[in-house]
Amino acid sequence: MSKLQSDIHAWLQANRDAGTALLQQLVNMPTLQGNERNAQLFMADKMRNIGLEVDMWELDGEDGEDGKRLKMHPYFYSPRDDFKGSPNVVGVCRGTGGGRSIILNGHVDVVPEGNRELWDDDPFGGVIKDGKLFGRGATDMKGGSVSLLLAVQALQELGVKLQGDVIVQSVVEEESGGAGTLAAILRSYKADAALIPEPTNMKIFPKQQGSMWFRLHIKGRSAHGGTRYEGVSAIELAMPVITHLQTLEQVRNARITDPLYASNPIPIPINIGTITGGNWPSSVPDTVQLEGRMGVAPDESLEQAKQEMADWLARLAEQHVWFRDNPPILEWFGARWVPGSVDADHELLSILAQQYRNVRHEEPVIEASPWGTDGGLLTVLAETPCIVFGPGETKVAHYPNEYMELERMFEAAEIIALTLVQWCGVEGFTNECK
Repeated sequence: MSKLQSDIHAWLQANRDAGTALLQQLVNMPTLQGNERNAQLFMADKMRNIGLEVDMWELDGEDGEDGKRLKMHPYFYSPRDDFKGSPNVVGVCRGTGGGRSIILNGHVDVVPEGNRELWDDDPFGGVIKDGKLFGRGATDMKGGSVSLLLAVQALQELGVKLQGDVIVQSVVEEESGGAGTLAAILRSYKADAALIPEPTNMKIFPKQQGSMWFRLHIKGRSAHGGTRYEGVSAIELAMPVITHLQTLEQVRNARITDPLYASNPIPIPINIGTITGGNWPSSVPDTVQLEGRMGVAPDESLEQAKQEMADWLARLAEQHVWFRDNPPILEWFGARWVPGSVDADHELLSILAQQYRNVRHEEPVIEASPWGTDGGLLTVLAETPCIVFGPGETKVAHYPNEYMELERMFEAAEIIALTLVQWCGVEGFTNECK
C-alpha cells in the first residue's frame, strides 16, 4: 500500500461518522420528482465547503432559453413541463493544468417509496442496522453520490493537488429519462472521461444497454358476446403479437456475443409492462393497448432499434390475415435511455480496475450494465466516455427496505479517490482547490 493510499484510507476511517451522517441527511430528504431543491441546496453547500466552484441552475433557465434548447433536443424526455424546484448542481475543482479531466455524475432524484406498509421503518428515516443504512434512495444512488463527495474531500483535506479538472455533478430527472444530465451537457460540461456510481454491487460496467418505452395499439372488431364469432377479439389478437415480440427478443439477443454479457440470460429484453382492453364483459373487445420497454444494445442506436421493431411488426401480416388491413400501430413514448460503450482498453477502465485490486485485494467483476443510466448521454452526446461503478445493491434499488451497506460506500470512495489521482495526475500538495 502506497503512502497516499494509506493516508486516504486513514482519512476515510477517521471520517466514517461524518460520511454516514451525510448519507443519512440526504436520505432524510424525500427527493421525489419536483421536490429536489432542499437536497440540492444541501449538496451545493457541501461542495462549497470542500472548496469547489458551484454552479446551480433550474433546467429551464431564468430567461427560458436553456429550457427551449433543452426541450427541443432529440434526446430530451420528461413527463414535466416545468422544472421549478428541481435544480442541477455542479461543483468544479480546477486542476493545475496538464492533466485529464473527469466528470463524477450522480443523480439526486429517487423513485416513490411505494406501499409504506412493506417497509420495516420510515422510508426516509435513514435507520442504521447491522452496518446498513435503510431508506429510499440509499442505494440508488445517494450512497454513490456520498462516495464521490468523500473521495474529493479526502484529496482536498490531504492536500493533493490534481492536474486535471474534477467536475462533480448532482443532477435531477435521471429516473425519468436523463433531462438533468442532458441539461448539464448543453451547459457545456464535458470532460475526458466520466464515472457514475450507480448501484452496481461494486462491479465495473464499461458498457450499458439503452432502453425505450413503446406502445402498441391493436385493433379488433366488436360484437355481442353471445355471437362473438361475428367479431374479432383484440385481446385474442394480442396473444400472437406478444409471441411475435418474444421471438424478436430471441433474435436480437442471439446476436449478443459480447463476453461482458455472459452472465446475463437476456442482455436486451423486450418487456410487456401493461395491457389494457375491452369495456364490457358481454362485448367482443375491439381495441387493446400494450405498453412495454425495449432494451437497446450498447453498440446500436435508438433509431436502429426502433426500425427493427417496426420492420418486425410489419411481418405479422404473414402470420395472420387480419393484420394485412389492420396492422398494430407502434408508438414510442415516455422515458428513454441512450446506450453507451467504452472500449475494453480504455485507460480509465484499467486504472479503476487496478485501484479496485489495491483496495479490495481481489479481481473486479467487469460486466455490461443490465439497465440504462445517464452514462449513455455522456458517452454519445458529450463525447465523454463513461464507466459505471458504485457501492449500491442492484437487488434493492426501487424495492421496499432499500439500503446502503456502509462499508461498501467507504470502499468505493477510496477506490474513486485513488482513480482520480491516477487519471487526473498529481502536481504536488496544497490545501486549496484553486
